[in-house]
Amino acid sequence: MDAVKPKNFGVIVRTAAEGKNTAELYEDLDNLVNIWKTVQQNLRGAVAPSKIFSEQNKTNSILRDLLSADYNRIVTNDKNIFTETKNYIQRIAPEKAEIVNQAQGNVFDTLGITKQVKGSFGKTVTLNSGAYLIIEHTEALHVIDVNSGYKSVGNNQEQNALETNLEAAAEIARQLRLRDIGGIIVVDFIDMKLADNKKKLFDKMEEVMTADRAKHSVLPISKFGLMQITRQRMRPEVNINTQEVCPSCNGSGKISSTLVLEDEIEKNLSYLITHKHKNLKLVVHPIMQAYLTKGLWFSSKLAKWNKKFGQKTRLEKDTSYQLTEYHFFDANDDEIKF
Repeated sequence: MDAVKPKNFGVIVRTAAEGKNTAELYEDLDNLVNIWKTVQQNLRGAVAPSKIFSEQNKTNSILRDLLSADYNRIVTNDKNIFTETKNYIQRIAPEKAEIVNQAQGNVFDTLGITKQVKGSFGKTVTLNSGAYLIIEHTEALHVIDVNSGYKSVGNNQEQNALETNLEAAAEIARQLRLRDIGGIIVVDFIDMKLADNKKKLFDKMEEVMTADRAKHSVLPISKFGLMQITRQRMRPEVNINTQEVCPSCNGSGKISSTLVLEDEIEKNLSYLITHKHKNLKLVVHPIMQAYLTKGLWFSSKLAKWNKKFGQKTRLEKDTSYQLTEYHFFDANDDEIKF
């Protein structure tokens, strides 16, 4: 810092500067000096109340931390953000000012980002080759399983495994950054026998992790075929739910058996008839309707109920119902609530 510090200036170096080279430190310092000069200019002739300086907004803070030579396009649909971003980049990197673009409508939908987010944050992440990752979170760690999918159709199984693992390594590093997954991550790659291939995979993982600003450590593949990664979380973990609870099973993955459902309907029917309800109508899913009416007209479940309770119950189907959904209606076609 002594080599780049301007005369009559003091400098506070924070821990984020650790590992930065002189050019990076100078660039940051030069930006701060320019801000100070702007403050000086704004002070001249200023009449209170007037704003001399304000903290950077969220957009500029992100650009300050992340903007690099790899950026080739920045899109926003907000006029104020467009102006602020354009001015900010014009100040720190004039040659990149033209990459800022203003769009109309929902940018995420227009550019297909919403679909990408939904696809990227699910439990299953599909790779271009047809292989896929399964990402699971437990109380103590994250587990990532690499599956070959339909890519395993080659003759050389070892080479196929290496190619799939190398592709998966790049996507795993991306997912760790996207979701900001921290702590211990255990990756179950496709088994490989050759030590050289395991070394190639380890080198690849270290290479793709270099773009990660979070502190991390990658360990070689263990004798059990697992790779361990530790990563410092930069912010609260991003967890976007891309699945909906099944209305039939309420997320359990299981529904009542037909016999149990049949018994439940019969008990409710008995209760209604006992309480003097007449001309009842039962509406069920088409599959359940077929089950209750299967067989000869006098031997079906519905026929047995009519005989047992001494009155006829109308049975109708509704394709909009869930498989286990059913409702009773009275003579006025009003639904009977239990």
